[in-house]
Amino acid sequence: MEKYPGYPRKPFYYETDKMGIIHHSNYIRWFEEARVDVLTFLGYPFEKIEEMGIMVPVLGVSCNYKEMVYFGDEIIIQPYVSKYTGTRLNFEYQIFKNDKLVTTGTSQHCFMSYETNRLVQLKKSQPDLHQLFETYFDLTKNETGK
Repeated sequence: MEKYPGYPRKPFYYETDKMGIIHHSNYIRWFEEARVDVLTFLGYPFEKIEEMGIMVPVLGVSCNYKEMVYFGDEIIIQPYVSKYTGTRLNFEYQIFKNDKLVTTGTSQHCFMSYETNRLVQLKKSQPDLHQLFETYFDLTKNETGK
């Protein structure tokens, strides 16, 4: 499996506050954009997962700001799978500006059936998707320096 190169992003003006600094709420959206992009890169865009009858709700999210991002900055958002159990999936995110780490974050998710609204064990119901997440977890679990 090829390593995901990261999600490049240039902040929009509407994402700033009066000081030209990116408003803190936008980072959570950026995490989602990167998460959706990495799934597309891996060959399982969200549309495909949803067509399989699987939803991936957010259970929790956090963000730590180390340095400000401004309108006009170019950033790279790198999502890593930090935990995968077959029913749950956790991501860690690192945002870089000029190769400097400026923001970190996490999100926690689970897999649920659209039909039953219950947890789904991917190993049983979607073995190919299960294998994809296991492989990507193994590929990225040591990337965040933890």
